[in-house]
Order: sequence, then C-alpha cells, then structure tokens
Amino acid sequence: MNPSTSAARTVVAELVRRGVRHVVLAPGSRSAPLAHALATASARGDLRLHVRIDERVAAFTALGLARVAGPVAVVTTSGTAAANLHPAVLEASHSGAPLLLLTADRPHEVRGTGANQTTDQVRLFGSAVRFFADVPAPYGRPGEEADLRALLTRALAAAAGTRSGDPGPVHLDLAFREPLVPDGDADWPPPGDGAPDVVDAVTEPAPVLLGPGPRTVVVAGDGAGVAARVYAEAAGVPLLAEPSSGTRAGANAVGPYRLLLDQPSLGGRIERVVVFGHATLSRQVSALLVRDGVEVVAVAGRIPDWLDPGSRAARVVSAVAASEPGDGEWLASWQRAAKAAQDAVDDVLATGPASGPAVAALVWAARRPGESLVIGSSNPIRDADLAAAPPVGDGAAGADGRVLANRGLAGIDGTLSTAAGVALASGAPVRVLVGDLTFLHDVGGLLVGPLEDRPDLQIVVVNDDGGGIFALLEHGDPDHAERFERVFGTPHGADLAALCAGYGVAHRRVDDLASLREALAEPVAGRSVLEVPVARADLRQLHGRIREAVTTALG
Repeated sequence: MNPSTSAARTVVAELVRRGVRHVVLAPGSRSAPLAHALATASARGDLRLHVRIDERVAAFTALGLARVAGPVAVVTTSGTAAANLHPAVLEASHSGAPLLLLTADRPHEVRGTGANQTTDQVRLFGSAVRFFADVPAPYGRPGEEADLRALLTRALAAAAGTRSGDPGPVHLDLAFREPLVPDGDADWPPPGDGAPDVVDAVTEPAPVLLGPGPRTVVVAGDGAGVAARVYAEAAGVPLLAEPSSGTRAGANAVGPYRLLLDQPSLGGRIERVVVFGHATLSRQVSALLVRDGVEVVAVAGRIPDWLDPGSRAARVVSAVAASEPGDGEWLASWQRAAKAAQDAVDDVLATGPASGPAVAALVWAARRPGESLVIGSSNPIRDADLAAAPPVGDGAAGADGRVLANRGLAGIDGTLSTAAGVALASGAPVRVLVGDLTFLHDVGGLLVGPLEDRPDLQIVVVNDDGGGIFALLEHGDPDHAERFERVFGTPHGADLAALCAGYGVAHRRVDDLASLREALAEPVAGRSVLEVPVARADLRQLHGRIREAVTTALG
C-alpha cells in the first residue's frame, strides 16, 4: 500500500481496537485516505460510520454520540472544513465530552506556499483541546505504524480523561501526501501490539462528611448526576436541580425553586449551599452563591475544575456524605412551599394559551422510560427549569431517561445535530425541545442522506418568531421598545413547514395545549417536527402572573 493508505488504515484499526464504535465523516479530498479506510471498517462491521455534508453538523452529531457512547471521532479535510468544528469543540471542552478530532492537512513542505485549502491548522483549537499532535505525512519508514498506534493511545486516554480525570476533545492534525486513494487490495492491518493499555489513575475519592448544622440546600447543575440526589436525601435537605442535572426527581426535589429563592422565609434563610455540576440557569442561584453569610461547598468529583463564579467557595471537595440527617422542619417547609408553588405555576399555565413554559411542562411530563430528552439553550431549558414538575419515585415516568443539554457554553448552535447523535448512539427515540431560533440555527442538521442511518427524533419547536429570552431581560423593558424588535427580538418570518418539506421531515402545527398533549402521547418514530406557535409579546406579562400566583399561594 502507499504510505497514506497504510497510515489511514492503521489509524482506523487502532480506533476500533481501542473501543471507538462511532465515527462521523464530512467529505473531502485531503481526508480521502481516512474516508476509504472508514468505509472498509464500516463494511467489515467494525464501527458505525455516519456521513454529514456540513462539518459543523458533523461535529455536533459526534458530540451527541459521545455524550452516550464514549469517545467518538470526527473526520474532516483541511482548511475551513477543520475550522467549522470549533463551536462543537468549545462545547465539548466545557462539558467534558470525549471527541477525537482528526483533521487532514497538507504535508509540511506545502504549507505556507499558498497551496489550495491550506492554512495553519497547528493548535487550531488552542486551549480547548486536552491533547494535540501535528502528525507529519507518512512516507513508509519502519516503525511508522507503531508510532501511530502509540499516538492514538495517548490521544484517546486524554479524551476519556483516563489519567487526568478531565475528559474532553483532542486534536490530531494528520498530513497526507498523494496518492490519496488505495492502490491495491491489501489485507486489513492486524491488531497492533506495542501500544500500552492505559490504566485509570484516578481512584474513587473518599467523601468529606458534612454535619447537619447550617440550613442547607443542594444545587444540582448540568451533569451533576445522581450523587446530588443521594446526598440531599441522606442529609434531609432540599434539592434544587436543573433539568439536565440528571437528578431532578424524588421527594426532596423542588420544581420552581428559583421563585422560592426570592422568598425571605426560604431562600433568605439559607446558610450553606452544596453545589454539584454546572449550575447556570438562574440569576437567583448565581446571587445565592455570592451572598454574604452563605457557605459554599463545591463538589467537583474527579474533574479538576469546579463551579465558583463569585470566587466565594469555602471548600472544594471531590465527594460529600451526610454525617446525619438535618432539621426535618427545614426540608418540610421547602416541600410544602414547593407543592404550593408548583400548583400555582400549573394553574397559571393551564388557564392560558400555549406558551414556552406550558409546552416545556407537557414535554417533560410526556417522557417515557428509556427515551432521552434534549433541551435547547435560551428559553426552553429555563422554561423547563421553571415549570417541569420533578417525578417522585424511581418508577416515575421518564425518571430513568436521559435529559441532556449543551450547557458547557450554553450556545444555541448544533442542538438538532447533538440530539441526532444521542439518538443514534442510544438506539432509542429522542425528543428535542427548542425555540425557533435554535431550530433555524441548526436546520442543516435535518439533512441526513438516504444512505445514512436515520434517528428516531421528534423536534418540538416553540415558535415565537424571534428571540423571546431577551423580552425577559433588561433589554425587554418598555424603555427600550423603540430598538428592541430589530436588534433583540429579531423576527424572521421563516416558514418552518416548508423547510421541513425540503428536508423530507414530517411537520405538524399544533395550536393549543390539548392538541399538543395528544401529539406527545404518540410514540416517537422517524423524524418529525411539532411546531407550537406562541405569542412573544405576552411573555413578560406571563412571568409576572406566575410570580404573583406563587407569592399569593405562599401567603
């Protein structure tokens, strides 16, 4: 075989040997040796290959796959193709998703000469990756394959966080010389030897015991995991869990907690906060974490970094345990208030027209065991945080399903593609809740060719014809009405049904909550879009009514 073909086959064979089961490929010429090798490996049944035309879509699809299936590789050609991976790389870096970026490049002697599709790809992603190597073009020297296998071992260990406890993206910039196509039917590379097996260097940390003394709440942000619920229930304290925390369930979980944090008799009496995960959804939580007189304990797990936006954490620990349960009346007061507040929110949403919070509550309640829910950033994740009632008991509907969101950097880009990756990796249906701008931003994610595996994916689009979240921020104040609509509201007038038709995706418009409830009761099969039109102009008033109703319910 020519050196480029041989090296590409060695790379792919080593990926398979190291347990990579999914690879996403965007087409290109310089990456052709890898494309040919991946096609062969896919035909052999060694891995599942997913082909996407748009590199940004490919990267976010790989991100979704990695959230479920572990390390996933994404392959591109050189130039802007590689640069289009950057948004997903940043999200993977901040959310700890194990992505292996294989970007093809021109050989070193061509760089800096103005050759077509040639730019400086060395450390293209800067500090966002856990590991980088600029790999010279192979030329058939002895030991080349062994070096590549060893390099893949290091890269995959860094992506998985095996030695560091800090998983995330890694980047191999692979130069190839022509010829870029196979020149014969050589045997597939045998399993390599010489590359070490990397042993996990991070042991389970001993938990730090916390006593029952101060009035405590647990804040569970994105990716917190079940440990937050375990501690909250053992300590007998309220659990304030975001929808994508993986732990918003059980008797201690408080639904509309951000409204209770505003209450002096509840939020005003908190003395200690134990923080798990990446909590970013509410200003009330952010204010709590920097408030004088509140002890903040950050639980970082194995990850070197931790959440402390106000630089006020008193302790940073790897794990916590309760020495004994706390004051039962403290928890009971939150549970009583949580039920009253949840009932008040439900009443307001049930008596009004379709709205973002009402849609989020129905989508949350419609989850089935084993299915996943992916929620878009901006208003949808905050609507779910406000209105989604935590299921009680391990057998509650949807309690074992994944709820995921791209909260590493909380961007709206790539959400549909991420959800598609989740569905392809899990082999189970996925429902997606997004706003119209998030949908339009990643509408290219609907493009899945006829030769590709297609996910079972239902996309619920809350369409308020623009950026509704800004209506709830300072920019939505009536004092700024003259300029608000153009530079923040950004109406688009897009015909979502026509877009779906162009991509061959089923579309259904749902105009009221009763019809939406019926549609959500149907099983998710194939790809479809439920569009729910809502009025953006009423959003600020709706949230005002919710706050008033909760205040009244709490007396």
